[in-house]
Amino acid sequence: MYLGLDLGTSGLKALLVDDAHRPVAEATAPLSVSRPRSGWSEQDPAHWIAAAETALGALAAKAPLGGVCGIGLSGQQHGATCLDAAHEVIRPAILWNDTRASLEASELNAREGIRERTGNIVFAGFTAPKLVWMARHEPEAFERVALVLLPKDYLRLWLTGEAVTDMSDASGTNWLDIAGRCWGDDLLAATGLSASAMPRAVEGCDVSATLRPAVAERFGLPAGVPVAGGGGDNAAAAVGMGVIEPGSAFLSLGTSGVVFAPSPGFRPAPDTAIHTFCHALPDRWHQMGVILAATDALEWFARLTGAGAAELTGGLGDLEAPGRTLFLPYLGGERTPHNDPDVRAALFGIGHESDREAVTRAVLEGIAFAVRDCRDALASTGTAIDRLTAVGGGSRSAYWLETIATVLGVPVDVPAAGDYGAAFGAARLAMMAATGAGAEIATPPHVARTVEPVTSLASAFDEAHARYRIAYGALKAVG
Repeated sequence: MYLGLDLGTSGLKALLVDDAHRPVAEATAPLSVSRPRSGWSEQDPAHWIAAAETALGALAAKAPLGGVCGIGLSGQQHGATCLDAAHEVIRPAILWNDTRASLEASELNAREGIRERTGNIVFAGFTAPKLVWMARHEPEAFERVALVLLPKDYLRLWLTGEAVTDMSDASGTNWLDIAGRCWGDDLLAATGLSASAMPRAVEGCDVSATLRPAVAERFGLPAGVPVAGGGGDNAAAAVGMGVIEPGSAFLSLGTSGVVFAPSPGFRPAPDTAIHTFCHALPDRWHQMGVILAATDALEWFARLTGAGAAELTGGLGDLEAPGRTLFLPYLGGERTPHNDPDVRAALFGIGHESDREAVTRAVLEGIAFAVRDCRDALASTGTAIDRLTAVGGGSRSAYWLETIATVLGVPVDVPAAGDYGAAFGAARLAMMAATGAGAEIATPPHVARTVEPVTSLASAFDEAHARYRIAYGALKAVG
């Protein structure tokens, strides 16, 4: 059997699969986010370890773990987990959706050669500008920094005692030479660091280290189990869904929203605010359009109304043409295509007729329009998407998927029942590391159904998207 651990923002998931890729057992443990100031988003790394202990304990109670042959890791990207020389945590980890380092990101963007070296805009949520912010605002803490880990790699440190990352996750730091798949000394120097503060970087399907005896004994795991390099959450999910070749793509409707497409080689396009990263498999790269609030925006509206998200979306009936109300889902800024950490969400065109259902539809439409902005940004680089596979919590809403299919004008495939997310991809990477298997085992799931665009409403959604784009300009104008 093979174990995948996915360290998300809102929880940690442990998934056990057999050698036929069939789920055997799973367990989860919740996590919360601290927001001490506007635009800040932090977690205590000790909570990640506690969540892993809870999930592994629950998993071991469901299925003995003595047959585990490999462990894979995936996790939220970009988080700055800063350790001192004794590997003690210096401060709470600054997460991917934290925008405090927007000024520092702008300054790095203005430095000659950085975009060309990494192939990406320096986003405020990336790891590098957070360390510049620390040097400026918490200099005593910065002086203690001996090692910077990404969230899942802090979990690996606990599991194995080794400081290692993988190429896909490291791509989101702004310190990796993504074409050469190695740390860039000049990129590190631009933030006052050197390669000595970086973990060793391996491919996602390589063995990164082996399990510590104390952890193995505690949870009934075999001694010396190999731990794969793993991947950033989206790259790992792509391995789980078989999205590894150019021409395939997936849409993730989780806390954030992602349009993910493998690319034929390293194809940087930083001016589009598209992410160009290493894939979790060797000699492969991918592009991503990322919006910061997908189900996060729907959950915000659910809290506002006192109704659950499923309740809000479950009674909407047949797809309707957009009304006058527009929702811009920029609750914590936006990445693709605006690279705007300071913009905030807005509802336009609210009238007496704007009841809960009407605003729910506007929220779903606004997120779909943001997804279209990502798709259009990818298209501007030459990456064409003719169909998508939908995953994530938002993909359970038939109304939302039909909205997205119509807004994009492409069919959206829904996988058969099962788990094809990041934890599953991490388990597949564990299988590769343990057995020497390669990309051939990253097969796509069976498609249960396909959601087609409602062509009769296409022009109405096109017009609404055009108004949505204009509304962003208006929102920026008022500050």
